[in-house]
Amino acid sequence: MNITADIELRDREEDYININPLQTAGRTTVEARKAILSYIDGYSVCDWCKGALCEMDKLPVKKFLDEVSAFLGMDASILTDGAREAKYAVLHAITSPGDSVVIDANKHYTTYVACERAGVKIYEVAGSSHPEYGINPDDYAKVFEQVKAETGALPKLAILTHVDGSYGNVVDAKAVGRICRDYKVPFLLNCAYSSGRMPINGRELYADFISSSGHKSWAAGGGNVGLLSISEGWKGKVFKVSGKYKVKPLEILGCSSRGSSTLALMASFPHVKERVKNWDKEVENARYVASELEKIGLVNLGVKPRQHDVNFFESEILYRISQTHKDKNFFLYKELKDRGIIGIKAGLTKNFKLSTYGKTQEQVKHLVWAFQDIVGKFGK
Repeated sequence: MNITADIELRDREEDYININPLQTAGRTTVEARKAILSYIDGYSVCDWCKGALCEMDKLPVKKFLDEVSAFLGMDASILTDGAREAKYAVLHAITSPGDSVVIDANKHYTTYVACERAGVKIYEVAGSSHPEYGINPDDYAKVFEQVKAETGALPKLAILTHVDGSYGNVVDAKAVGRICRDYKVPFLLNCAYSSGRMPINGRELYADFISSSGHKSWAAGGGNVGLLSISEGWKGKVFKVSGKYKVKPLEILGCSSRGSSTLALMASFPHVKERVKNWDKEVENARYVASELEKIGLVNLGVKPRQHDVNFFESEILYRISQTHKDKNFFLYKELKDRGIIGIKAGLTKNFKLSTYGKTQEQVKHLVWAFQDIVGKFGK
């Protein structure tokens, strides 16, 4: 068997309009692709290493991280292998097994898993029901009081999913941050679907910690890379180093992402800094898609008006078509692909999510036309 021959070259970004929410804001720049090729071999970023990746200056990692901190309105940043590792690093550094932590109902599964791994007791802020699935910031105060009543102490950490990956709901992080500040509960803002896509200032949001995803929202492609940014007062605990190996940060086990994904993150950063300035346009495109698709019978879930590029739809009409179409539930995937669109998972018709991040107005209009054409053709 020739494994190399069996690996199909990927052409989604070049040949299709990709609307996969996991990938739209992770698409790499030309500069990043060049950097990836140059640093693809081994621990290539270690060519100039003096012991600590995040302190490297010949390859300007330290300069990059300083700029990231300023960009996010935080005081210090470090590379991680993803947003999940960033969250766990904070949990491990400032909690002990048995402590209480408050999270939101729309959390990514890795938030829950990180809490489980840290051995903490999990309290959850419930979301609203169908069709909004929203998070009310005031409910954080209610859950804090519940924790205090049940345990005799306030939680050791509160985590908020700034934007959830299912419905694209943007929570008022500043309101949650203010509550955390009033209760003196440390506040971790998970920005996997926000930082790198939209403007973020952690200082203004009262965030003590921000976790970011390189592959989801910082144009760093498919490599495992993320960022943990913190306020000054937490450096001693969260960025503490080994007692024996004095330059190795404990919470990322010395060094984190050591390959081409770090270079992709760095090389795409100038582009990321510029594109967040166009966030209003991204929201406008998302609202346009939501409005037009509802006109043909789809139902847009989530808090309205839309504030993010991720849209979730329920579609009884497309599901009904799939029941009699020759391709059954794979018909939508195939029909969209025939029209130059990819990114909705094969087999989904009754409900699905999509993202228009980074798409031109022409591409957004083509996307809407494609759905209109499919419903017009098969929905009679």
